[in-house]
Amino acid sequence: MKSRSEIEEKYKWDLTQYCKDDCDFEKRLSAISQKVDEFAAFEGKLLDDAFLLQCLEFETEVGKELSLLGVYAFLRLCEDKANRKANEMNENFSVVATKLSTATTFIEVEIGKFKAEKLKTLQKDKKFSNYARFFEGILRDKKHMLSKKEELLLSKMGTFLGGFSDNFDKFNDVDLKFAQIEDSNGKKHDLDQSNYSLYVENKDRVLRKNAFKELNGKYGENINFLTSNYTSDVKADCTFAKVRKFKSALAASIYAEEASEKVYEMLIKKVRENVSLLQRYFEIKRKMLKLGKFAIYDSFAPVEEEIDQKFTYEQALEMVKEAVSVLGEEYVLLIEKSAKDRWIDVLPNKNKESGAFSSGAYGANPVVLTNFEGNLESVFILAHELGHAMHTYFSNKNQPIQTSDYVIFVAEVASNVNEMLLLQMLLSKAKTDKEKIYYYDHFLRQMRSSIFRQTMFAEFEAYVHEEYEKETPLTPELLCEKYEDLNKFYHGEKVELIDEIKFEWARIPHFYRSFYVYKYAIGLICAIKIVNKLKKDENFANKYIKFLSSGGSSDPISLLKIAECDLEKEETFDDAFAECEKFISEWEKLLK
Repeated sequence: MKSRSEIEEKYKWDLTQYCKDDCDFEKRLSAISQKVDEFAAFEGKLLDDAFLLQCLEFETEVGKELSLLGVYAFLRLCEDKANRKANEMNENFSVVATKLSTATTFIEVEIGKFKAEKLKTLQKDKKFSNYARFFEGILRDKKHMLSKKEELLLSKMGTFLGGFSDNFDKFNDVDLKFAQIEDSNGKKHDLDQSNYSLYVENKDRVLRKNAFKELNGKYGENINFLTSNYTSDVKADCTFAKVRKFKSALAASIYAEEASEKVYEMLIKKVRENVSLLQRYFEIKRKMLKLGKFAIYDSFAPVEEEIDQKFTYEQALEMVKEAVSVLGEEYVLLIEKSAKDRWIDVLPNKNKESGAFSSGAYGANPVVLTNFEGNLESVFILAHELGHAMHTYFSNKNQPIQTSDYVIFVAEVASNVNEMLLLQMLLSKAKTDKEKIYYYDHFLRQMRSSIFRQTMFAEFEAYVHEEYEKETPLTPELLCEKYEDLNKFYHGEKVELIDEIKFEWARIPHFYRSFYVYKYAIGLICAIKIVNKLKKDENFANKYIKFLSSGGSSDPISLLKIAECDLEKEETFDDAFAECEKFISEWEKLLK
């Protein structure tokens, strides 16, 4: 693999909008660290409107600068994980960020003590217009706020209570070792986290089974530690929720994003009602793979070879531009700009962050990291991450910094819209049954992984938190039994499970970000609805761009209604499952 210095400049991102270079980072971080001490001058004086405005403006200024620096340090580390300087920058940034968090704890506490009438007056005051949402949030949060000393204590506790996730990451990435596994010819293969997906997606059924059994079984060998670590994280969630007077950890999590428990419940209800679609998909795969009995380790097996075609990065960009052309000229020109102005770090290099993501900060262009391999999957990944980047761009362009940030609840919508548009374009050009089947499988795999699987995860973590809140002992047996029961329901009677499936929950890192996974399902469900609207109404693109431009200007349920995605109505969910049924039926016709 090439080193970073061997990659052509045009395939590397340009980070100068964040910092000119590493020296610039150090100077600016030092200056910000000194500014943090100035917040003490405002403490105890925020009842005065002039001091309040000055304090909030100062906090916005410092926060904006710190965000630019934090993203720069993070991105420099992603370029080369072995870069000692980048590691130091991230550690130094973390120190200053913690210092700022501690120094500004008093702000929300003091404002939280304002009477409701004063907060409502501030919301309407033109001088504070950019902070109207902030005051709305304070007014909403008043009943959950604690004293200054208590808030400071909770702030400091967060630094070590996040350690359960760190424990898991270190165990998962460093300590956990797997035995070699055999394929059908008796050949041995090394197994690790990075190549596991290659084995479970392999044509060799024996290799798939052995990979599945060995990986999940190894978590089973450590299930006492993993249960203790995870349930400690659950207990922290529930304790913090109780301290802040929420009825449950789920209620606290949903409240934090201004989402809705009704939506959480609706998702689980609608997925359960439509779980037969997932089981029909597995039956199709069984027939395609010519298996007598379909097993859980066959779930990821390919039914068709990937489309045997290689694409250059430039060709991939043209494909994405063609696919998203329905979104309007400005959107397409932004895709061009992202390449021309080097928003994208394209190619893999030694020690580069694996996978793909999009990031950004107010005051700079968004950026995308990919590890482009030239296959069709790389084109889909590029489309996905550019969706995130466009969402960030439109939000930052159209919102003041105070309402530019959009919450995770809506974050996966734009990325999935781009992917779905690309899929529709490719499917419309498919000339053979083999191509069609490949695209059907691509869509249904997404439905399985993003909607059915993530909702099963959501059920599991809701159950674990509820059981702790009912004072049920959280034993390994309880968690494993529940997870196995969920798998039986979702996969159905025709899919053969193996014993090691009950340990799978213990390897899911997202469980350490409680009630996060269901948002993946919401993102794809809304994306399918939006893409169907775009096909039927040429003017709908304006509504979609308006949604992308809305940032965090309102609660996410209301923002999605701009794009005609009403998550409190069953029809939004029904549209996604109708699309799923359509793909399955088309595939079943081909099989006949």
